[in-house]
Amino acid sequence: MRAEVEQVGARLRAARRSRGLTLEELAAAVGMSASTLSRLEAGKRQANLELLLPLTRRLGIRLDDLVPQEQPDPRVRRPVIRRDGLVIAPLAPEHSPILTYKITYPPTDALPDLRVHDGYEWLYVLRGRLRLRLGEQDLMLRRGEAAEFDTRVPHAMSAAGGRPAEILSIFNEAGARMHTHTSDGATADESR
Repeated sequence: MRAEVEQVGARLRAARRSRGLTLEELAAAVGMSASTLSRLEAGKRQANLELLLPLTRRLGIRLDDLVPQEQPDPRVRRPVIRRDGLVIAPLAPEHSPILTYKITYPPTDALPDLRVHDGYEWLYVLRGRLRLRLGEQDLMLRRGEAAEFDTRVPHAMSAAGGRPAEILSIFNEAGARMHTHTSDGATADESR
């Protein structure tokens, strides 16, 4: 409760300062002592409607602007996706503007078929080695290396060296769909 009172005061102070008003100017404009306003802003005075309504009217803000909003749980709790031997762990909420995944590529001797789709992909090798075929380039990325490319260039990836490769990948929506959905558009096999 104490933290909420302090947040109301801090938000009130920020609104006053953003309008270029001193404590004395705002207090005089609403018929309150500068001492009362100072204590309110410092969280040392209980905020009530009788004090806040004239202040919010003068500042041109709503009471809701002073009340701390409940923050949603920031943890991402989405099921792991298993597709074509890949283990794809979503690291961002489903409707996030930036779609981030940790993808584990199994060891394989054969590179998958080259794919093309709209968008861009950024990746970072967390563990192992990743073979990236990008157009005519055949690249080997090691732990700590990153790549960014236009996904309209034919590309394919696989683990190299007989061990899995863990990759942090960031896509736009088209890229995420390509990696996490089957050819008929349904979400790939999901398991918790």
